[in-house]
Amino acid sequence: MVAIIGRPNVGKSSLFNRILSRRHAIVSEVAGTTRDRLIAQASWKGRPFLLVDTGGLEDDPDGHIPQRVQQQADMAMGAADVIVFLTDVIEGVTATDEAVAQRLRRTDKPILLAVNKVDNDNRELAAAEFFGLGLNDTAFISAYHNYGVYDLLERIVELLPRRELEWTPPMELSLSIVGRTNVGKSMLTNAIIGEERSIVSPVAGTTRDALDTAVSYRDHEITLVDTAGIRRPGQVQRGIEKYSVLRAVNAVHRSDITLLITDATELATAQDAHIAGLSWDTNRGLIVVVNKWDLVNRNRFRMERVLHRVRERLHFMRYVPVCFTSALTGEGIEEMLDTALSLWQERQKRVPYRDLQYLLADAVSTHTPPSQRGNIRNRLRIRRVRQVAVNPPTFVFSVNDPKLLHFSYQRYLENQIRDRFGFDRTHLRLIFRPERAEKSSRSGIRNRAR
Repeated sequence: MVAIIGRPNVGKSSLFNRILSRRHAIVSEVAGTTRDRLIAQASWKGRPFLLVDTGGLEDDPDGHIPQRVQQQADMAMGAADVIVFLTDVIEGVTATDEAVAQRLRRTDKPILLAVNKVDNDNRELAAAEFFGLGLNDTAFISAYHNYGVYDLLERIVELLPRRELEWTPPMELSLSIVGRTNVGKSMLTNAIIGEERSIVSPVAGTTRDALDTAVSYRDHEITLVDTAGIRRPGQVQRGIEKYSVLRAVNAVHRSDITLLITDATELATAQDAHIAGLSWDTNRGLIVVVNKWDLVNRNRFRMERVLHRVRERLHFMRYVPVCFTSALTGEGIEEMLDTALSLWQERQKRVPYRDLQYLLADAVSTHTPPSQRGNIRNRLRIRRVRQVAVNPPTFVFSVNDPKLLHFSYQRYLENQIRDRFGFDRTHLRLIFRPERAEKSSRSGIRNRAR
């Protein structure tokens, strides 16, 4: 593990993104943009390692969030095998740099001093003052211009301890944790993991980046993605919050199942339905999690009212499972994870081709597709159906003309598949293709196989 530490606004997130070769961390000129530890897999010349971006270190952090940021940075330094101490040549050596250097000299871990923003000869001459910090390994770099970064990576790999690489099982399931601001997403993430992975604060908008964490549950490898709160589009401010929301939306796109966290004291708002729509539009699995369940007067009647309220608001996804949790007490978390695994297995289900043809024959004989304007020639004819993908389960119907399909008959066919094969809680994707296009698609597959 390699941790990047330093004062605010010295370019830690820029260096983090440069090494990863992608925009993973939010970069801004506003000091204190990064708060939580960002952890991502990186490699250099075949040597893999975990790279950690941290919040800016301060001499005397004032306030709850800055103090938590320092704790996150301390945790990163404690777990790191190599520490990259990043400084800024433009501002020169500051009192905070000297304090951090003094602290690092007392550790027995390898320390690399990286002087950032050295992108011309004058700045390279000015960077000589950083030798006064007493750290032997010093590199002059420019993360923005990609100057000296490769040499820095060479030195990092040399300092990494030589260990036998253990086999790590691939991630099976990705869960994105999304919702409005201040509904308890970060606290729920910490409760699942069992440590303070994300900073928790009553201040709305505390989480900014999307934080990936690998966990193992019941012999399944799961990636949890904690995200920033998503407010209504008109309330999202330009700058940091805008990029935070974009990363939250992207987390939904790259996950298998979305955990929509709602507040038991503010149930099923219009914004909750809007966020659920993100999952529905991208065919992701969805679980509605009613958090802060410990704050309400609970009884069976109350739970039924909550279920009715949620399903009424999410009328376009009445099949979604609903879980009740309390991140503060840990209540309901195991049931929530069990529900996620059960939903994941349901989304992996495959239906044999023969069973689908039997279902199609029964469905058409029970309810014949309606004809348009009473003309029997303008009636939809379904030739066959087959499943072509999982996660989500995807079914392709070969028809004479997709334009003759009425939405009510599509819903009827979807309900028939749900009832017959037990797709009770997942989104199904139904595709209707002209028979000619279906034949050409199959012949193309056969030609490629030859």
